[in-house]
This record gives sequence, structure tokens and C-alpha cells, in this order.
Amino acid sequence: MSSHQQQQSYKAGEAKGHAQEKTGQAMDTMKDKAQATKDKASQAADSARGRTHEAKDQTGSYLDAAREKASQTAQATKEKASEMAESGKETAQAGKEKTGGFLQKTGEQVKGMAQGAADAVKHTFGMAEVDEEDPHSKTGH
Repeated sequence: MSSHQQQQSYKAGEAKGHAQEKTGQAMDTMKDKAQATKDKASQAADSARGRTHEAKDQTGSYLDAAREKASQTAQATKEKASEMAESGKETAQAGKEKTGGFLQKTGEQVKGMAQGAADAVKHTFGMAEVDEEDPHSKTGH
């Protein structure tokens, strides 16, 4: 081999070594950048998961509060309905008592009028019993 060929071979080897070194450096840089991108993506995913859990917790809290409010409203409505039913029951009882008293009074009045009519008819036909206080009685004094 001539010195010129050796020199060219040396330069070629040297160039090849530089190219390999540059390629290795570029590969390392690319690996570092890929790892950094992967880390950033992982952090973003973790952050998103955290925000998702926070949102879920907040939603759960809102739902729990809404359920509690609905339960309280239902209980209040139930109590109000119970009070109204009791009030209606008391009003109905009072009405029943008033109606019963009215009907009893009316019944006694009708009974008294019927008795008076019967006595008048008996008196007219002379079938009335002797009444010492009744001066119109035919069988009396």
C-alpha cells in the first residue's frame, strides 16, 4: 500500500469515526429528547388523572349535596302532608260533631212536632188521654 492510499484510508477511517461519533451523539440527543417528551407526556397524563379525580370528587360532592337537599325536601313535604292530613282529620271530626248535634236537634224537633200532631189528631177524634191540666179534654172535668 502506498502512503497516499494509507493516507486516504486513514482519512476515510477518520471521517468514518467522526461520522459514527456524530451519529452516536445525534442518537443520544434524540434518546434524551424522546425520554423528555415521554416524561412530559407521563406528567401531563398524571395531572389529567388528578384533575379527573378532583372533578369526580367535586361532582360526587355536588351529587351528595343534591341528594341530601332532595331528601330534606322530601322529608319536609312528608311532614307537611302529615300535618295537613291531621288538620283535615280534626276539621272533619269537628264537622262530624257539629253535624251530629244538628241532626240530633233536628230529629228531636221533628219527633216533638210529630208527637204534637199525633196528640192533635187524637184530641180531635176524642182519643186523647185524660189530662187534668187540659181544660179542653172531653174525658176530663
